Amino acid sequence: MPHSAETFDLITMGRIGVDLYPLRTGVPLSEVETFGKFLGGSPTNVAVAAARLGRSAAVVTRTGDDPFGTYAHRALRDFGVDDRWVTPVAGLPTPITFCELFPPDDFPLYFYRRPKAPDLEIHPDELDLDALRAARILWTTGTGLSAEPSRTATFTALEARDRAGTTVFDLDWRPMLWDDATEVRRHYARALRHATVAVGNVDECEVATGLRDPLACARALLDAGVDLAVVKRGPGGVLALHRDGTAAEVPPVPVDVVNGLGAGDAFGGALCHGLLAGWELERTLRYANAAGALVASRLACSEAMPTAAELDDLLAGGPAHTARTARTAHG
Repeated sequence: MPHSAETFDLITMGRIGVDLYPLRTGVPLSEVETFGKFLGGSPTNVAVAAARLGRSAAVVTRTGDDPFGTYAHRALRDFGVDDRWVTPVAGLPTPITFCELFPPDDFPLYFYRRPKAPDLEIHPDELDLDALRAARILWTTGTGLSAEPSRTATFTALEARDRAGTTVFDLDWRPMLWDDATEVRRHYARALRHATVAVGNVDECEVATGLRDPLACARALLDAGVDLAVVKRGPGGVLALHRDGTAAEVPPVPVDVVNGLGAGDAFGGALCHGLLAGWELERTLRYANAAGALVASRLACSEAMPTAAELDDLLAGGPAHTARTARTAHG
């Protein structure tokens, strides 16, 4: 992959693809006739979310050598995300993902990533380790550990960082993307030893720690090696605990949920923004919660990522704050 001396605020590694979302809610896929096409993939969306907030961001991933891959490059550039480390894989199609929309809290996902997703073909010897070390934040994911060579590439990136700067491990548990889930906790434990921040919802935290109580999960993640544990509780808000004893728990921002998918990615991008800005923990969580809520109130993921002005308006109770239900989905 191309190398660069440029330092990014954020580099993410992992999934990329195309999301095909129904243009009608409350209708099963078997009856849907029209779809919208959007850039997708959780770490890709996190980079888009950060770029929307003015941060320099890049993605390390791979696509198919096909029209959807061409679309992904164009969409990244349009969103202001650097695509120099996005390379094609011959013979593997760019993944597509369908969802069904049953607001406020039912959004089944259907991943088409066979025979293998190109983003799992990230090779460790192709990584720009100097750029990964220099980035102010590196964002990695649990899905990146689901298959080789992506697993070794993810560990190589984490170990090259040696806990420098802010290194995030997004637990990102997608069971349907693992061929063998028996080693998940072991792989997660290794990743957590090299990360400084862990982010996950309660289900993902249970996979990593064996626990479901949010506070117990946060403590277990700190014991696993990170300095900051962020536990997303959906309609219960967000809990975070820092190794220095700082803790914060904030409620969700109430919105009319249209599509809860992508809310967690918006949360991640805004979390990175707050960490880069050096904000205190509670302010960062409130900002990230607002980002997740805004995306949950919109159809798309990548295209729905909010600007700083939109978040300021929502937090101030402006026109964007048109809530009737207090549910957000940080998936």
